[in-house]
Amino acid sequence: QVQLVESGGGLVQPGGSLRLSCSASGFIFKYRTMDWYRQAPGEQRENVASITPHGITKYADSVRGRFTISRDNGNNTVALQMNDLKPADTAVYYCHVHRDIEHWGQGTQVTVGA
Repeated sequence: QVQLVESGGGLVQPGGSLRLSCSASGFIFKYRTMDWYRQAPGEQRENVASITPHGITKYADSVRGRFTISRDNGNNTVALQMNDLKPADTAVYYCHVHRDIEHWGQGTQVTVGA
């Protein structure tokens, strides 16, 4: 079955950086668009970044220029490099793929604060 396992979250000061990683299994990774979503307390889950099988990327306006999504089809992983982090980036970050149905990882907490 499809499994998505995120890692790399944590506590960072404003202006700092974090790199999230998602390890995927249970489907042919190289054929699927992969996404990162995030959900802050009391907010709806939002799409932060996406990458197609051919490496075409898309970003939310709020993170464009600060976040970079990338993929390694050989290792079935997708990463999210987050720079110049702001308190508004505090959220649980989820890896996502659509294969027949929506599939989500367990999430990793990112907290930006002093």
